[in-house]
Amino acid sequence: MKEKIVDFIEANKIIAICRGIYGQSLVNLVSALNDGGVKLVEVTFDQSDKDCINKTSEAIKLLVSTFKGEVKVGAGTVVTGEQVYAAKEAGAEYILSPNTDKEIIRAANNMNLVTIPGAMTPTEILEAHYAGADFVKLFPAATLGLNYAKDILGPINNVKFIATAGVTPDNLSDFLDLGFVGAGISGYLTNKKLISEEKFEVLKEHAKIMVAIANKY
Repeated sequence: MKEKIVDFIEANKIIAICRGIYGQSLVNLVSALNDGGVKLVEVTFDQSDKDCINKTSEAIKLLVSTFKGEVKVGAGTVVTGEQVYAAKEAGAEYILSPNTDKEIIRAANNMNLVTIPGAMTPTEILEAHYAGADFVKLFPAATLGLNYAKDILGPINNVKFIATAGVTPDNLSDFLDLGFVGAGISGYLTNKKLISEEKFEVLKEHAKIMVAIANKY
């Protein structure tokens, strides 16, 4: 089961990051992204919201029941064991974190969840990898830049990297050219202004653009 999700992530490459979007707005967004070819969606835990576990769990359950496996749903900004458990219970199939925490990776692996911790330095990247991470999220990718990423991927060529933060149509192919297996994308695919204005056709077109780039690899 877990291997299938790993393969699905590698095949589809684009993970849309849904932060602070719930209910029908979330369903409408994911429907548009799905129509545009994006089949991976991350629903984040908002750490500033005391009710984030309930809100994110309900959002994940809603997407899982609505899309019935056509879209693979993960939980993002997972930073506590309680959130790992809540993600699993809600039906998430993978978890992403902004940081590397060996306990979180271990807990998620024990629950048969695909793990994608965030890391920046060589030490963090290899710590995540040897703790059992399936992928490592280079974060913040665009801020660190392509030269940094290229230097990292030289010696550390045994890790599956996902670029996250600041990935756009202008630089996605650059990261994929370097050897990244995918990217986590927020603003361009999950723009809150476009969502509030119900411009889901625009977001569908954005999804198509990203998928067209990813499909070349």
